Amino acid sequence: MRLLIIEDNRSIAANLTDFLTARGHVVDLAGDGIGGLHLALVNDYDAILLDLMLPGMDGLTLCRKLRDEPGHPPVLILTARDSLDDKLLGLEAGADDYMVKPYALREVEARLRTITRRRQPQGHARKLRVADLTYDMETYRVTRGDRAIDLPPISLKLLELLMRASPKVVSREELESTVWGDQPPDSDALKAHLHVMRNAIDKSFERPLLRTVRGVGYQLADPQAAYPRAAP
Repeated sequence: MRLLIIEDNRSIAANLTDFLTARGHVVDLAGDGIGGLHLALVNDYDAILLDLMLPGMDGLTLCRKLRDEPGHPPVLILTARDSLDDKLLGLEAGADDYMVKPYALREVEARLRTITRRRQPQGHARKLRVADLTYDMETYRVTRGDRAIDLPPISLKLLELLMRASPKVVSREELESTVWGDQPPDSDALKAHLHVMRNAIDKSFERPLLRTVRGVGYQLADPQAAYPRAAP
């Protein structure tokens, strides 16, 4: 992968660069937000690793500017800000994933592979549909009614899992295992990605489709549909 690291801490930037270069990746480095945005706009990258607290331009502002650019690369935020509110701000600014310092370098690479991986349609299903929500597996286009919905890769993967399982409830453990494999995220990561997804597919619509089943998991289903009950 060709990667851009935007990080003003030289020690952290050097550790990331050394590790990722040794793993065969090509790495460019920027030590401030303005220089990082310039590199992101003039070069083609597979992914960007972004700190939030940067001189010149903070990471959230940079992320929002990238979000407005067509075909921008996925963004992995690496930051010391560890609250759920901070994670939601980062994801809503357009980031694809969020990791809190200190982190394991192997997990950073695993997260990068997750957000850059282009998934192939599975089985014979080309379109998934739940109520008026549709996911076209060939174009990666999500719509609800006549409205297009934009989701980052991890939220898109979670949506696919829930739509395929609908109307069944999917456990938190199954969602985490399918998306992150044997590198489980911190306790708030899944909640943050589902929050982004819920805002996108439900917030502006009368009928919410995503439901939290407390203590069990999550369900994506049409609340007005009648489903067969399991035999006693």
